[in-house]
Amino acid sequence: MQLTAQPTSSTSSTNSTSPATRAAVRDADGMAVAAFILGLVGLLVLNVFLGPIAIALAVVALWRGTARRGRAFLGLGLGIADLVVLVAFMQMDSSVSWSF
Repeated sequence: MQLTAQPTSSTSSTNSTSPATRAAVRDADGMAVAAFILGLVGLLVLNVFLGPIAIALAVVALWRGTARRGRAFLGLGLGIADLVVLVAFMQMDSSVSWSF
């Protein structure tokens, strides 16, 4: 199912984006969404792993020019928050991991 109309012959000749460019932007959009989800989940579990991965994915998505810049920035912020939560709990427990 397609949500957008197919380009006609008059608009396809003026369309300067190649299929490779559209695929790269779509990949960057996926990275932005993945960064957001991993950052959000990382607040609860495995923040030592998911935080840095969320930060890396968000930075790469922003560098590649994602259309979902807000989601990438949220993923970046949540990844940083994951590490801040980890450091805060490490200071409270004096250990590398935290538990309730």
